[in-house]
Amino acid sequence: MPYEWDEWAINALVGIEPYEVRQVLEADKRWPRPAVGPAGLRVLTIWGRTRAGRALIVAVHHSSGHTWKIIGAREMRTEELTEFAKWEERQ
Repeated sequence: MPYEWDEWAINALVGIEPYEVRQVLEADKRWPRPAVGPAGLRVLTIWGRTRAGRALIVAVHHSSGHTWKIIGAREMRTEELTEFAKWEERQ
């Protein structure tokens, strides 16, 4: 699945490197979960870990065809990490 970045999305990353976002999106174990943003935008969140084990949530929005735009990323909150770890155990 091809991913695209807009410059504003890269600039909005706080404490997360673009390569870490790519690692989560390309990871063998990742948990796709639909979500709705604050403005009502439907997105797909990808929960996963970087190669170093950092747990991130990456939000992508379907652009066209098979292309998705990366619109944001952040670290998992404590409760999300707990939920994700339980999901990992079941895999």
